[in-house]
Parts: sequence; structure tokens; C-alpha cells
Amino acid sequence: MTGLLEIREKVKFLYSRYEIFILPVIKFLLAFLVLNTLNGRMGYMTRLDNIAIVLIVALMCSFLPTGCIILFATLFSLLHMYALSMEVALVGLCVYLVMFLLFFRFAPKDSLVVVLTPLLFAMKIPYVVPLVVGLTCSPVSIVSVGCGICVHFLFQTVIDNAPAVKTLEDSDIVGKIRLIIDGIVGNKSMMVMIAAFAIAILVVYLIRRMSVGYAWTIAMVSGAMTNIVVLLVGDLIYDINVSVGGVLLGSILGLAVAKVVELFRFCVDYNRTEKVQFEDDEYYYYVKAIPKMTVAVSTKTVKKINAQSQHARTGTPASRDAASPARQTGQHRPVNVTTERTPGGRKSSAGSRTSGRARSVTVGNTARHRNTDGQTKEQEDLF
Repeated sequence: MTGLLEIREKVKFLYSRYEIFILPVIKFLLAFLVLNTLNGRMGYMTRLDNIAIVLIVALMCSFLPTGCIILFATLFSLLHMYALSMEVALVGLCVYLVMFLLFFRFAPKDSLVVVLTPLLFAMKIPYVVPLVVGLTCSPVSIVSVGCGICVHFLFQTVIDNAPAVKTLEDSDIVGKIRLIIDGIVGNKSMMVMIAAFAIAILVVYLIRRMSVGYAWTIAMVSGAMTNIVVLLVGDLIYDINVSVGGVLLGSILGLAVAKVVELFRFCVDYNRTEKVQFEDDEYYYYVKAIPKMTVAVSTKTVKKINAQSQHARTGTPASRDAASPARQTGQHRPVNVTTERTPGGRKSSAGSRTSGRARSVTVGNTARHRNTDGQTKEQEDLF
């Protein structure tokens, strides 16, 4: 555990020190991954399915707010839908407008959740979302998760019905619109998924805020089990063909990611829990204090050693004979000035306080001592 704590402190130190460089790189990678995945899934407009365009837009997103990733992803998806059919793009625009109003009304700061939810669905690991959101966000984030799920199933509906849309005539506008709307509204898998994720987020949020030991661990395990149960019940009722193995493996992966989040956000030592009781004029207070796990990061100190300190450490005398060549060649010898600090003295020219009674100054190998009578005695250094 100590090794993990040291890694955590190093990661936090590096992020705080190089945040101005790390954050744009993360946003660039996220935008590139989102746009590239979108082009790979839809790809009806061949002009957008170009790596150069994706790189340029991702580079722009790296210097813009996170919400701009949602904006560019929306534009890309609408252009792909328009290349398939104008009616499909019209339905997609209406769905986006409804989600836009809900998102900015309830959770305007959860843009990252809206971006990551359909991305994780495309990567076949969506069960990480309810656990991490329940641990780090509030129940209002259910709206953001629901919007992300709707976006994923909108893409899936367009992809599944694309062959049927292409076979319909251009004059059959109503038929194309009805085909997409029925695919979205009548999608039982989307409804079950939204319900399962919403219930799991609530369970995780309520348990992790309780004042019990290991609340975060209990919350993530309970949330994963709740998610599995709701999905299996929905599969039995609506026959949505949920993969049991995929749900179990995805939940295990979600627990692993949640434990990493706990390490960085809520790492406490329950073995050192303390309970404090005190009162004031109006209330009695019962406080439960749990200390956080911290560890000091080891640092390296480089010490420079010169010739004089080497002689002092080894006890080797620096003789006059060794210093005589320096005199012959005109080189300057180092001068060591040592002042004694005693209380009540005046401040010397070197910035230290010296006593009015005694002062010792060492110049080269000659030591001069001045006593209170003003007499000066010189004493040759034995070394």
C-alpha cells in the first residue's frame, strides 16, 4: 500500500507542476478518440472521414473548453446523418435540442460525462460509468448519463436502419422520419439501460456518503450488484438480449476503475478512526474523524564537496609546502571568515552580530584574537 501511495503522490505532484501542458494533451487525445470513433462507426460523409481534419479539430479542442468537444462531435454526427439522409439529420437535430435543454438545465458542468458515456459504450465497457459517476458526482449527473446513453442508441439506430433508409425513395420523407423515431422511442434496451444506470448511481451516491467504515468500497460493490440485477430483470421482462458474461466482466472492470478513483479521491485509514465529543452553549457534537493515508515522497539531495571540506573530513593536513606553489604562481588562497554569535552584540559588516567583548577572525592559516583591552594576539595555525 505504501508503494501505491508514493505513486499517487508522484502523479499528483507531476500533474500540479505540469498541469498547463498535461491538460491540453488530455483534451487533444479525448477529442481525437471521440471524433475518430464517430467516423469509424458512421462514416457516411467521406470528406469528414479524414485523419487530417480530425487532427486539426482535436488540436482546436485542446485549447478550448471541454464543452467544445460536445459541439464538434454533434456537428460531425449531424453531417454524417445529412450525408445519409436529410430527414435523419432533422430527427437527430431535434433529439440533440431536447438533450441540450435538459443538460444545460440540470447538469451544465458534466460535459465530460456526456462525452465519455457514448465513448465507453462504443468501447464495450459502459459499466464503468455508474460506479465512477456515483463516487465523484451528484444524483443530478443522472441527466448527463441519460443523455450520453441516448446519444449512443441514436447512433446505433441510425447505423441499423441505414440500409432501409437508402432503399426508400427520396419523396418518402415521412417514412424515413418514422423509421428513425420508432427505432429510438421503441428501443427497450435504451430504457432498461437508463433505468439501471440511474438506480446504480443513486445507490452508490447514498452509500458512499454514509458514516460507516469502508463506505466507498461498500458503495461500489452495491452499485455493481444493483446494476447487474436491474439489467437481468429488464432482460427477463423485455427480452433485450443482455450478455450476462459481458455484464459480469464489465462490472469487474468498473470495480477496478472505481478503486483507482478511490485511491486518488478518498484514501483513508479506518484503523486510526477517532470519535470526538464536545459541546457549546446550544449543541452537543459527536464527531467521527478518519485520517487520510499520506506518505512522504523520498527526495534525493546532491551534496557538493570541495577540496577544503575533503581535507577537514579526512583529517589530511593542508601544509604550508602545498600552499607555497600557489604563492609562487600568484594564485589567491581561499579566505575563511568565521564570526562568533553572542547575544547583545552589534551587527558586523558581514550581516552577523558580534559581541563587544570578544571576536575571533580566521584569515588563511593565521588566527587573530582581540580581547576586551584592545590587545591583539596572533597565533599560527598548527595545520
